[in-house]
Amino acid sequence: MSLVGLFDTHCHLDFDDFEADRNMVLERAKKAGVQKVLNPGSDILSSQAAIRLSKEYDCVYVAIGVHPNLALTWDETSINKLQLLAKEPRVKAIGEIGLDFFRQHALHETQKTVFQKQLNLAAELGLPVIIHSRMATRDVLDLLSPWWADLKNSHSALVERPGVFHSYTDDPDLAIEAVKMNFFVGITGPVTYKNADDVRRVVETVPLESLVVETDAPYLPPLPHRGKRNEPAFVALTAQKIAELKKVSVEHVAEATTSNAIKLFGLETVN
Repeated sequence: MSLVGLFDTHCHLDFDDFEADRNMVLERAKKAGVQKVLNPGSDILSSQAAIRLSKEYDCVYVAIGVHPNLALTWDETSINKLQLLAKEPRVKAIGEIGLDFFRQHALHETQKTVFQKQLNLAAELGLPVIIHSRMATRDVLDLLSPWWADLKNSHSALVERPGVFHSYTDDPDLAIEAVKMNFFVGITGPVTYKNADDVRRVVETVPLESLVVETDAPYLPPLPHRGKRNEPAFVALTAQKIAELKKVSVEHVAEATTSNAIKLFGLETVN
């Protein structure tokens, strides 16, 4: 399946899973109509690796940040390192950051502290945030609400594109709370799974103007690739499922979600 102009807004091409065939993975993505991808960091080292990839492949944009599951890697030098990395021209967001109360590799308060520091950095730099939220959406929204209010009070342009909830699987009502703060909602491969009624309800509830498509490759492959390595080309299958749920053409979904991604990351075009 090929759709011109798709934008995979979240994939981890820097991971070892792609070390042996990264060129072919990106070539398949191009043939599937995926013009751009965004590679978020998980910590300082992976953020640096994503930047290196962006210099090698002109289709790659970058987010930099420390994932909540790696919050214990945060130290007094982390902010300065992220500030330096943010000067790279392909860095378009801070992420992925947030809270993970499922795996709980760090105490909740530690995660919240690291999350808040990175939210403050995003506001300072005028960069949107890529939010990881697992079993923590209420807590995430409670931190984002005053942050977004501060953006609004300071007349920051970021208030119109503050970020995206990556691979959203929680309550549709909480998603609408995020949308009311101009956040986008990221949809990944599980929307195609038979047991993922909750994700499909999110797609049916959230306006198309607030959705973006993601793979989270190498994780979360859509059907019929479940159980295999995910890759950016498969984002077309997620777009197809959204089209079915929204009762619109898949071309319309591709156009809308890419337009949303361009707005989110402050780009002029995907070309």
